[in-house]
Amino acid sequence: MGIPLLQSLRVGAYILKQRLRGVRRYPLVLMLEPLFRCNLECAGCGKIQYPEAVLSQRLTPEQCFRAAEECGAPVVSIPGGEPLIHPEIGEIVGGLVARRRVVYLCTNAILLERKLHLFTPSPYLSFSVHVDGLGERHDRLVCREGVFDTAVAAIRAAKTAGFRVTTNSTFFEGEDPEAMRRLFDLLMGLGVDGMTISPGYAYAKAPDQEHFLRRERTRSLFREALRERETRGWVFNHSPFYLDFLEGRIDYRCTPWGNPTYNVFGWQRPCYLVGEGYARSFRELMDETDWEAWGTDRNPKCADCMVHSGYEPTAVLDATSSVRNVVRSAVAAAS
Repeated sequence: MGIPLLQSLRVGAYILKQRLRGVRRYPLVLMLEPLFRCNLECAGCGKIQYPEAVLSQRLTPEQCFRAAEECGAPVVSIPGGEPLIHPEIGEIVGGLVARRRVVYLCTNAILLERKLHLFTPSPYLSFSVHVDGLGERHDRLVCREGVFDTAVAAIRAAKTAGFRVTTNSTFFEGEDPEAMRRLFDLLMGLGVDGMTISPGYAYAKAPDQEHFLRRERTRSLFREALRERETRGWVFNHSPFYLDFLEGRIDYRCTPWGNPTYNVFGWQRPCYLVGEGYARSFRELMDETDWEAWGTDRNPKCADCMVHSGYEPTAVLDATSSVRNVVRSAVAAAS
């Protein structure tokens, strides 16, 4: 697996601490959105549809640090929008790394090469580059020609500069499983440190509503695409249990509090994908959100969701639930 040892140890120790304290619900990854503005207009994105007044807002470094401390999660993922547009993104990332948070900066890589100088290679920092398909497929999904080639060049530049690089791929209806396998082969050939994969979620604000995957279709697609995952040398930035979930080998209920989201509006209820209002503090989010109202079998908005932000926390908790599962996770991490 592509999850680094440092991250595994910090997350494992954190989970053990929460269990010893008897804490039932706790976050694993803070989804920190410092802004919604982006330099692309992807058809499947629900973030850039906000009015200009909202797109012009951004979090300050101090707000980002305060959210990380308030939440306490050992991992911070920084999506957007496009985080590299933020004029203080170097300070934000540097401050989180100094606080010993494992940071994933998610980017479409258009600005990555020219902004590498803002960052210092660290075992706590990974660039997570958005790559949704090969060549024309990726460019069509992000609605701009040439972005795939830019992303490939940026991955090579970041690796040459000594940075850890992962990729983030979202798949939609109409995907070819063989093309997905070729993408995995290409990314591994570029030397990426791990691949994050996920089916798309039907954002209500997204312009394209026709190509989001339904639940059974998700299982059949990933079952076919991943059928050689144990022999092809692919390195995924996931627990093996989440991949089992995508393939339909195991069923999970999502853990929405595992990846809480903080953005310009506050703490988003109930999760990164569904916007049902905001809390003023992390404690208010945890204590006053009706968590029992959400989930595949409880809310129609969740019916087809199998996205990693909701189910990876469940898989991680399952991976630490027994000696057998811990051993399997350790073997996967070492392979």
